[in-house]
Amino acid sequence: MSFPNASEIVSKEIGSLPGVTSQPHRFGGIEFKLLRRELRHLHGDYLLDIPFPLKIKEKLIKEHKVKPHHILPKSGWISFYINSEKDVKEGVELLKLSYKLAKEKYQKTEMGQNPSSFGKI
Repeated sequence: MSFPNASEIVSKEIGSLPGVTSQPHRFGGIEFKLLRRELRHLHGDYLLDIPFPLKIKEKLIKEHKVKPHHILPKSGWISFYINSEKDVKEGVELLKLSYKLAKEKYQKTEMGQNPSSFGKI
């Protein structure tokens, strides 16, 4: 199942965050990055894959917010299925969390760019 135009809605929300770029993903769909770190990729209007630190991934799974990644269940990646407008909103919130964590990581390490220019989410 899917939600019509989910990819457009999610892409608009996440693509507007400071420092985020998009490109076609190597396995299909759209990939969003913050500098060199992949924030997520979206398969059509139905599946969002997002990497998280393992502790956060396990917490999200325990709270029944996400499922283990459909191909790499033991990794930090999660899969989030989009079936409704509510799912689109929840998916955007998960992406904002991923963005926040990536931004914090870059603020702790110098990557040759100014992470403070990323602004607030």
